[in-house]
Amino acid sequence: MIAFIGMGLLGSNFVKAMLKKGESVQVWNRTAAKATALEADGAKAFDNVADAVRGASVIHITLKDDGVVNEVLEQARAGFAPGVTIIDHTTTSAHGAAERTELWKGRGYTYVHAPVFMGPQNALESTGTMLVSGDQEIVKRITPQLEKMTGKVMNFGTENNKAAGIKLIGNLFLIALTAGVADTLALGTAIGVTPAEVSTLFDSWNPVAMLPARLKKITSGRFEQPSWELDMARKDAGLMIDGAARGNRHLMAIPAIAAEMDKWIAKGFGGYDWTVIGRDSVE
Repeated sequence: MIAFIGMGLLGSNFVKAMLKKGESVQVWNRTAAKATALEADGAKAFDNVADAVRGASVIHITLKDDGVVNEVLEQARAGFAPGVTIIDHTTTSAHGAAERTELWKGRGYTYVHAPVFMGPQNALESTGTMLVSGDQEIVKRITPQLEKMTGKVMNFGTENNKAAGIKLIGNLFLIALTAGVADTLALGTAIGVTPAEVSTLFDSWNPVAMLPARLKKITSGRFEQPSWELDMARKDAGLMIDGAARGNRHLMAIPAIAAEMDKWIAKGFGGYDWTVIGRDSVE
């Protein structure tokens, strides 16, 4: 028997996929209607979370944050079977994942953090990427279960909060990328470049392909031989800010980056490769 706590878009589709594979699933959600809606698919919904996990050998979680996970697990504890395995797919802090792993281990239960890079459709189709780390014997034992839920399981080793950290890193990049896309479109609108024309550019030119080289450059700590000088990059950032302002458009990310460039130029790094602005990130 599987129990699943948290019937948001991701959790509910995970459950639907499990049911299609013939699993017996008990579900709970704070908003009870989201859980009871899954009874039409074959799940068994409960009003009380302790009742929902009672009899389950594995409990999956998709909730909001550290505080909610901690609160709901405490409420559910009365229904835990001896030695039950808790697999938490919530995006949480790294320190929270580490604390929960040790807390529930001390209470005689197994807690594993396994966050995902998956949208609701991925959960329904069992595609996408799931991350895991921690005690490798436990990871080995639960990996077959995780593989049923996703297209790829990435094991990041023995640290019980490494997967949580990797998930936050990935989400940070997605947020930064989205802000960059928004700024790109805003500048385009301001200077008469249409979204369709922006799309044409990126259909032929893929800047994300530069990511491995850019990462290597920053982590190398060697910026003395520039391919694009910081002074010149800052000049271009100024043109972007000015162009957007002339077209009455707001840029989210570029002004903050320009301010960081100014700090490094003031410290004498204007003739260095512009990626020097990331030097302190790894030192």
